[in-house]
Amino acid sequence: MSGVSALYQLYGKPGSFEKKADGIALGLTIGSWTDLPLLEQEQLKKHKGLVVSIIEFEHILHPQKSDQIKAEIKINYPSANFSADLPAILTTVFGKLSLDGEVKLLDLEFSPELLAKFPGPRFGIDSIRDQLGVYNRPLIMSIFKGVIGRDIHYLAEQLRHQALGGIDLVKDDEILFENPLTPFEKRITTAQEVLRQVYEETGNRTMYAVNLSGRTSELKAKAQKAKELGADAILLNVHAYGLDVLQELSEDNNIQLPIMAHPAYSGAFTSSPFYGVATPLLLGKLTRYAGADFSLFPSPYGSVALEKTTALSLGEELTKASAVKRTFPVPSAGIHPGLVPLLMADYGIDSIINAGGGVHGHPKGAIGGVLAFKQAVAAVLEEVPLAEAAEQHAELKIALELWG
Repeated sequence: MSGVSALYQLYGKPGSFEKKADGIALGLTIGSWTDLPLLEQEQLKKHKGLVVSIIEFEHILHPQKSDQIKAEIKINYPSANFSADLPAILTTVFGKLSLDGEVKLLDLEFSPELLAKFPGPRFGIDSIRDQLGVYNRPLIMSIFKGVIGRDIHYLAEQLRHQALGGIDLVKDDEILFENPLTPFEKRITTAQEVLRQVYEETGNRTMYAVNLSGRTSELKAKAQKAKELGADAILLNVHAYGLDVLQELSEDNNIQLPIMAHPAYSGAFTSSPFYGVATPLLLGKLTRYAGADFSLFPSPYGSVALEKTTALSLGEELTKASAVKRTFPVPSAGIHPGLVPLLMADYGIDSIINAGGGVHGHPKGAIGGVLAFKQAVAAVLEEVPLAEAAEQHAELKIALELWG
């Protein structure tokens, strides 16, 4: 059936879920069924929500309500009910339902006809690798640290040190907005000059992602200007703006820049085990469908950590076989060189190792921090234990002594 199937988690008394499922399927589509005359039933049949499955987990009790168990129900919503855009789809499957007690949206399955309306990432993993000329290893990314209140010269110096270390990508801090000290256009032109100089000195190519911010109505024009000025990529606080804004930017032929989706504000929708949207769906599948070339999310290892099964499922949603291109998983927060073997085991080489403090906090500065990460990646690829590799690489040794 053409449309979208939604998988929900809810709690209730055993045997009560069939009625609940029917209520959702009808309430979010035609409103009623059995009370309709046969002629109207025939007319509305193609609009009626359909309960696909109900699974009760008898041994998973609600942590506060011992008489309730967990269940998962799947409902199909016909494409005749909504336009082919994410706001319409999300309102259909979880609009008023999101306000109706303990219900969590776990997953959405798009029919092939519907998915064809969503081109996904313009570039994706393979094209980003082509731009950088880097294959067969994870990419390494760093961020600016402590640049709020600093001028453009400070930012340029940070960027230069990171690039000299051989970093693949550098992104703005997501809270670096338009300001007189480091204005948007000046950031782009300054970064491009710094990176051109480093490339001429070292042959290392680095991409810089500038934070695209401001009123929604301004974003396309600013992104187009970024393209004209030679920007490599843009960073977007997707979940503050909405997925449809991401899709509009990704599909605009006057922009054509890789987009990094930052997870800021998404915890407001995903953090509860009982409410909201599942993290792999929001930061994974839907962010990919909406056109992000990179999706950042909390790693399962750092101080702001996702539960590991959730974090791994998110990575899988970004890279598994699909009609749309793959999106780079970017597990972030609390990353240091000692975690590289774990990151590569969990996310493979088609991922990005993203570090802030793990680069800038290195005693040899950002150059030393980047080198330590590159040395750790090389050791894993060569199947050499980090402790052994550290005996040959001072930067890695210092990092392991500092962070473990």
